Amino acid sequence: MFRLNIATVFVFFISAGLFGQTIPKEELVFLTSEWKGERFPDGRPHIPDDLLERAGKIAIDDAWTVLKNEGYTNQFEGNWKMVHDDVPVVGRALTAMFMPSRPDVESKIKERGQAQGRKGNTNSWPIEMLSPGDVYVADGFGKIAAGTLMGATLATSIFTKSGNGVIFNGSARDLEAIKDLDGFNAFVRDFHPSFLEEMVAMGLNVPIRMGEAIVLPGDLVIAKQEGVLFIPAHLAEQVVATAEFVALKDVFGFEMVKSKKYTTGEIDSKWNDKIKDDFIAWLKERPELGRMTRAELDKVLSKRTW
Repeated sequence: MFRLNIATVFVFFISAGLFGQTIPKEELVFLTSEWKGERFPDGRPHIPDDLLERAGKIAIDDAWTVLKNEGYTNQFEGNWKMVHDDVPVVGRALTAMFMPSRPDVESKIKERGQAQGRKGNTNSWPIEMLSPGDVYVADGFGKIAAGTLMGATLATSIFTKSGNGVIFNGSARDLEAIKDLDGFNAFVRDFHPSFLEEMVAMGLNVPIRMGEAIVLPGDLVIAKQEGVLFIPAHLAEQVVATAEFVALKDVFGFEMVKSKKYTTGEIDSKWNDKIKDDFIAWLKERPELGRMTRAELDKVLSKRTW
Protein backbone atom coordinates (compact mmCIF):
# COMPACT_ATOMS: atom_id res chain seq x y z
CA MET A 1 0.00 0.00 0.00
CA PHE A 2 2.79 2.42 0.87
CA ARG A 3 4.58 1.80 -2.43
CA LEU A 4 1.34 2.37 -4.29
CA ASN A 5 0.87 5.72 -2.60
CA ILE A 6 4.37 6.86 -3.55
CA ALA A 7 3.79 5.70 -7.12
CA THR A 8 0.53 7.63 -7.22
CA VAL A 9 2.29 10.79 -6.04
CA PHE A 10 4.96 10.27 -8.69
CA VAL A 11 2.38 9.92 -11.45
CA PHE A 12 0.75 13.14 -10.27
CA PHE A 13 4.06 14.98 -10.46
CA ILE A 14 4.69 13.81 -14.02
CA SER A 15 1.16 14.76 -15.11
CA ALA A 16 1.57 18.19 -13.51
CA GLY A 17 4.20 19.11 -16.09
CA LEU A 18 7.30 19.36 -13.92
CA PHE A 19 10.50 21.02 -15.00
CA GLY A 20 13.33 18.66 -14.16
CA GLN A 21 10.77 16.70 -12.12
CA THR A 22 10.50 19.52 -9.58
CA ILE A 23 7.27 19.73 -7.61
CA PRO A 24 5.16 22.84 -8.31
CA LYS A 25 5.33 25.36 -5.47
CA GLU A 26 1.55 25.31 -5.05
CA GLU A 27 1.53 21.55 -4.55
CA LEU A 28 4.36 21.68 -2.02
CA VAL A 29 2.58 24.42 -0.07
CA PHE A 30 -0.58 22.29 -0.15
CA LEU A 31 1.19 19.17 1.15
CA THR A 32 2.89 21.14 3.95
CA SER A 33 -0.06 23.44 4.69
CA GLU A 34 0.19 22.76 8.45
CA TRP A 35 3.38 24.82 8.41
CA LYS A 36 2.56 28.49 9.12
CA GLY A 37 6.05 29.99 9.09
CA GLU A 38 8.39 31.35 6.44
CA ARG A 39 9.10 29.45 3.23
CA PHE A 40 11.84 29.28 0.63
CA PRO A 41 10.97 30.66 -2.81
CA ASP A 42 10.37 27.06 -3.96
CA GLY A 43 7.71 26.59 -1.25
CA ARG A 44 9.75 24.54 1.20
CA PRO A 45 9.14 25.33 4.89
CA HIS A 46 12.02 27.39 6.27
CA ILE A 47 12.60 26.14 9.80
CA PRO A 48 14.53 28.86 11.70
CA ASP A 49 18.28 28.45 12.14
CA ASP A 50 18.08 28.70 15.92
CA LEU A 51 15.66 25.77 16.00
CA LEU A 52 18.07 23.71 13.88
CA GLU A 53 20.81 24.45 16.41
CA ARG A 54 18.58 23.33 19.28
CA ALA A 55 17.53 20.20 17.38
CA GLY A 56 21.12 19.04 17.17
CA LYS A 57 21.24 18.72 20.95
CA ILE A 58 18.15 16.61 21.59
CA ALA A 59 17.93 12.82 21.76
CA ILE A 60 16.35 10.99 18.82
CA ASP A 61 14.59 8.66 21.25
CA ASP A 62 12.76 11.54 22.92
CA ALA A 63 11.91 13.19 19.60
CA TRP A 64 10.61 9.89 18.19
CA THR A 65 8.34 9.47 21.23
CA VAL A 66 6.78 12.90 20.69
CA LEU A 67 6.08 12.08 17.03
CA LYS A 68 4.60 8.69 17.92
CA ASN A 69 2.28 10.28 20.46
CA GLU A 70 1.10 12.66 17.73
CA GLY A 71 0.35 9.73 15.42
CA TYR A 72 3.41 10.09 13.18
CA THR A 73 4.76 6.53 13.12
CA ASN A 74 6.55 6.45 9.75
CA GLN A 75 9.30 8.99 10.32
CA PHE A 76 12.33 6.94 11.41
CA GLU A 77 14.75 4.84 9.38
CA GLY A 78 17.75 2.93 10.71
CA ASN A 79 20.48 0.63 9.38
CA TRP A 80 22.93 3.18 7.95
CA LYS A 81 26.66 3.32 7.42
CA MET A 82 28.34 6.63 8.27
CA VAL A 83 31.54 8.44 7.45
CA HIS A 84 31.83 9.48 11.11
CA ASP A 85 29.97 7.97 14.07
CA ASP A 86 30.10 11.17 16.11
CA VAL A 87 29.02 13.87 13.62
CA PRO A 88 25.25 14.49 13.63
CA VAL A 89 23.51 15.73 10.50
CA VAL A 90 20.73 18.19 11.31
CA GLY A 91 18.90 20.48 8.91
CA ARG A 92 16.06 21.05 6.44
CA ALA A 93 15.39 18.29 3.93
CA LEU A 94 15.95 18.91 0.24
CA THR A 95 14.87 15.70 -1.47
CA ALA A 96 15.59 13.78 -4.65
CA MET A 97 14.10 10.57 -6.02
CA PHE A 98 16.17 8.38 -8.35
CA MET A 99 15.03 5.45 -10.44
CA PRO A 100 16.67 2.87 -12.71
CA SER A 101 17.55 4.50 -16.01
CA ARG A 102 15.55 4.01 -19.20
CA PRO A 103 17.16 5.46 -22.34
CA ASP A 104 14.12 7.25 -23.77
CA VAL A 105 13.16 8.81 -20.44
CA GLU A 106 16.69 9.78 -19.40
CA SER A 107 17.46 11.43 -22.75
CA LYS A 108 14.33 13.58 -22.55
CA ILE A 109 14.97 14.58 -18.95
CA LYS A 110 18.56 15.61 -19.73
CA GLU A 111 17.53 17.41 -22.93
CA ARG A 112 14.96 19.47 -21.04
CA GLY A 113 17.29 20.11 -18.11
CA GLN A 114 20.14 21.30 -20.33
CA ALA A 115 17.79 23.61 -22.26
CA GLN A 116 16.81 25.30 -19.02
CA GLY A 117 20.25 25.62 -17.52
CA ARG A 118 20.93 22.41 -15.61
CA LYS A 119 24.45 21.04 -16.00
CA GLY A 120 26.06 17.64 -15.74
CA ASN A 121 24.47 14.33 -14.85
CA THR A 122 21.14 14.36 -13.01
CA ASN A 123 22.78 13.41 -9.70
CA SER A 124 24.38 16.87 -9.62
CA TRP A 125 21.07 18.70 -10.11
CA PRO A 126 19.86 18.49 -6.48
CA ILE A 127 23.23 19.78 -5.30
CA GLU A 128 22.78 23.01 -7.28
CA MET A 129 19.52 23.60 -5.37
CA LEU A 130 21.08 23.43 -1.88
CA SER A 131 21.04 26.34 0.57
CA PRO A 132 22.88 26.71 3.90
CA GLY A 133 21.30 24.43 6.49
CA ASP A 134 19.84 21.99 3.94
CA VAL A 135 20.31 18.24 4.18
CA TYR A 136 20.40 16.50 0.81
CA VAL A 137 18.10 13.46 1.21
CA ALA A 138 18.04 11.09 -1.78
CA ASP A 139 16.18 7.86 -2.43
CA GLY A 140 18.53 5.83 -4.63
CA PHE A 141 16.27 2.75 -4.23
CA GLY A 142 18.99 1.04 -2.17
CA LYS A 143 21.39 0.53 -5.06
CA ILE A 144 24.99 -0.10 -3.98
CA ALA A 145 27.21 -1.13 -6.93
CA ALA A 146 26.96 1.65 -9.53
CA GLY A 147 24.60 3.42 -7.13
CA THR A 148 27.17 5.90 -5.81
CA LEU A 149 25.30 9.20 -5.74
CA MET A 150 28.36 11.04 -4.48
CA GLY A 151 32.15 10.92 -4.52
CA ALA A 152 34.70 13.28 -3.02
CA THR A 153 34.12 16.06 -5.55
CA LEU A 154 30.34 16.15 -5.13
CA ALA A 155 30.68 15.78 -1.36
CA THR A 156 32.86 18.89 -1.33
CA SER A 157 30.29 20.76 -3.40
CA ILE A 158 27.46 19.64 -1.12
CA PHE A 159 29.32 20.69 2.01
CA THR A 160 30.32 24.03 0.47
CA LYS A 161 26.74 24.89 -0.47
CA SER A 162 24.88 23.57 2.56
CA GLY A 163 27.45 23.31 5.35
CA ASN A 164 25.75 19.99 5.99
CA GLY A 165 25.78 16.28 5.20
CA VAL A 166 23.64 13.83 3.25
CA ILE A 167 21.21 10.95 3.74
CA PHE A 168 21.26 8.48 0.81
CA ASN A 169 19.17 5.36 0.36
CA GLY A 170 22.01 4.33 -1.92
CA SER A 171 25.78 4.44 -1.78
CA ALA A 172 28.79 6.75 -1.96
CA ARG A 173 32.40 6.36 -3.10
CA ASP A 174 35.77 7.88 -2.12
CA LEU A 175 35.31 7.18 1.59
CA GLU A 176 38.92 7.94 2.54
CA ALA A 177 38.84 11.34 0.81
CA ILE A 178 35.41 12.22 2.20
CA LYS A 179 36.67 11.55 5.74
CA ASP A 180 38.99 14.54 5.32
CA LEU A 181 36.02 16.93 5.01
CA ASP A 182 35.98 18.21 8.59
CA GLY A 183 32.39 18.46 9.86
CA PHE A 184 30.85 16.56 6.95
CA ASN A 185 28.97 13.29 7.38
CA ALA A 186 27.03 10.92 5.15
CA PHE A 187 24.42 8.35 6.13
CA VAL A 188 24.36 5.78 3.32
CA ARG A 189 23.47 2.13 2.83
CA ASP A 190 27.08 1.32 1.95
CA PHE A 191 30.27 2.55 0.31
CA HIS A 192 31.44 1.20 -3.05
CA PRO A 193 34.31 1.99 -5.44
CA SER A 194 32.12 2.02 -8.57
CA PHE A 195 30.86 5.04 -10.50
CA LEU A 196 27.18 5.93 -10.83
CA GLU A 197 25.50 4.10 -13.71
CA GLU A 198 21.98 3.39 -14.95
CA MET A 199 20.25 5.86 -12.59
CA VAL A 200 18.31 9.02 -13.32
CA ALA A 201 16.69 11.69 -11.13
CA MET A 202 12.92 11.40 -11.50
CA GLY A 203 11.97 13.80 -8.71
CA LEU A 204 13.59 16.91 -7.23
CA ASN A 205 12.21 18.51 -4.09
CA VAL A 206 9.35 15.99 -3.99
CA PRO A 207 7.95 13.66 -1.30
CA ILE A 208 10.06 10.52 -1.17
CA ARG A 209 10.25 7.23 0.65
CA MET A 210 13.39 6.44 2.67
CA GLY A 211 13.05 2.81 3.68
CA GLU A 212 10.03 2.78 5.99
CA ALA A 213 9.89 6.56 6.36
CA ILE A 214 8.17 9.26 4.34
CA VAL A 215 10.03 12.54 3.81
CA LEU A 216 8.69 15.87 2.57
CA PRO A 217 10.84 18.78 1.44
CA GLY A 218 11.51 21.06 4.39
CA ASP A 219 11.21 18.34 7.03
CA LEU A 220 13.55 18.66 9.98
CA VAL A 221 16.22 15.96 9.62
CA ILE A 222 18.02 14.64 12.71
CA ALA A 223 20.59 11.95 11.94
CA LYS A 224 22.64 10.36 14.70
CA GLN A 225 24.05 6.93 15.53
CA GLU A 226 20.58 5.47 16.20
CA GLY A 227 19.40 6.38 12.71
CA VAL A 228 17.57 9.18 10.93
CA LEU A 229 14.39 10.92 12.08
CA PHE A 230 12.36 13.05 9.66
CA ILE A 231 10.18 15.53 11.57
CA PRO A 232 7.37 17.36 9.73
CA ALA A 233 8.17 21.06 9.74
CA HIS A 234 4.99 22.06 11.55
CA LEU A 235 5.90 19.78 14.45
CA ALA A 236 9.55 20.79 14.68
CA GLU A 237 9.13 23.37 17.46
CA GLN A 238 6.90 21.09 19.52
CA VAL A 239 9.21 18.09 19.12
CA VAL A 240 12.37 20.02 19.96
CA ALA A 241 10.86 21.86 22.93
CA THR A 242 9.37 18.68 24.38
CA ALA A 243 12.56 16.68 23.92
CA GLU A 244 14.51 19.49 25.57
CA PHE A 245 12.11 19.49 28.50
CA VAL A 246 12.26 15.71 28.94
CA ALA A 247 16.03 15.90 29.30
CA LEU A 248 15.83 18.87 31.68
CA LYS A 249 13.07 17.26 33.72
CA ASP A 250 15.30 14.27 34.44
CA VAL A 251 18.10 16.49 35.78
CA PHE A 252 15.70 18.71 37.72
CA GLY A 253 13.84 15.74 39.14
CA PHE A 254 17.04 14.05 40.28
CA GLU A 255 18.17 17.17 42.13
CA MET A 256 14.75 17.78 43.71
CA VAL A 257 14.39 14.18 44.89
CA LYS A 258 17.97 14.11 46.19
CA SER A 259 17.40 17.33 48.15
CA LYS A 260 14.04 15.92 49.36
CA LYS A 261 12.18 18.99 48.12
CA TYR A 262 9.85 16.81 46.05
CA THR A 263 9.15 13.11 45.85
CA THR A 264 9.53 10.97 42.74
CA GLY A 265 5.76 10.72 42.57
CA GLU A 266 5.37 14.50 42.50
CA ILE A 267 7.98 14.88 39.76
CA ASP A 268 6.46 12.14 37.62
CA SER A 269 2.82 13.22 37.99
CA LYS A 270 1.00 16.36 36.88
CA TRP A 271 2.92 19.44 37.97
CA ASN A 272 1.24 22.09 40.09
CA ASP A 273 2.13 25.79 39.88
CA LYS A 274 4.70 25.51 42.68
CA ILE A 275 6.71 22.85 40.86
CA LYS A 276 6.47 24.80 37.62
CA ASP A 277 7.76 27.96 39.26
CA ASP A 278 10.58 26.07 40.96
CA PHE A 279 11.55 24.50 37.63
CA ILE A 280 11.73 27.89 35.86
CA ALA A 281 13.76 29.35 38.73
CA TRP A 282 16.07 26.33 38.73
CA LEU A 283 16.61 26.66 34.98
CA LYS A 284 17.39 30.39 35.17
CA GLU A 285 20.23 29.56 37.54
CA ARG A 286 21.65 27.17 34.93
CA PRO A 287 21.65 29.10 31.61
CA GLU A 288 24.07 26.58 30.11
CA LEU A 289 21.22 24.05 30.09
CA GLY A 290 18.95 26.21 27.95
CA ARG A 291 16.08 28.65 28.27
CA MET A 292 12.34 28.22 28.74
CA THR A 293 9.59 30.64 29.68
CA ARG A 294 6.63 29.75 31.86
CA ALA A 295 4.37 30.02 28.79
CA GLU A 296 6.59 27.57 26.89
CA LEU A 297 6.59 25.21 29.85
CA ASP A 298 2.79 25.32 30.11
CA LYS A 299 2.52 24.58 26.38
CA VAL A 300 4.81 21.57 26.64
CA LEU A 301 3.04 20.23 29.72
CA SER A 302 -0.36 20.66 28.09
CA LYS A 303 0.58 17.88 25.68
CA ARG A 304 2.34 15.72 28.28
CA THR A 305 1.81 11.99 27.71
CA TRP A 306 4.95 10.63 29.37
